[in-house]
Amino acid sequence: QVQLVESGGGLVQAGGSLRLSCAASGRALSTYAMGWFRQAPGKEREFVAHINWSGTTTYYADSVKGRFTISRDNAKNTVYLQMNSLKPEDTAVYYCAVRTGSIYSPNDYNIWGQGTQVTVSS
Repeated sequence: QVQLVESGGGLVQAGGSLRLSCAASGRALSTYAMGWFRQAPGKEREFVAHINWSGTTTYYADSVKGRFTISRDNAKNTVYLQMNSLKPEDTAVYYCAVRTGSIYSPNDYNIWGQGTQVTVSS
């Protein structure tokens, strides 16, 4: 069974950058497609980005396209989310997860990390 641990969150001013990491243990991530989601207070969990097992195909939510980049290093068993030009509306808890079905629905991801808080001040 894979365990996921997110890190790299924090407080940043609008326009700043953060790099989130999702480290896996228990099993190699190299055969899994992975996604990043986020959840703001009082809101549903929403899709942010997806990457296939080899890192050759990525998808992004329209709200982050051009600002966020998902990548992976299978040798390090880690998936990343580089976040640039951050906005206050990016404030949320960010989660990584293992995909089992469709790309965009959180219901199609079955293993989740505990999340890391990202707060963007204006």
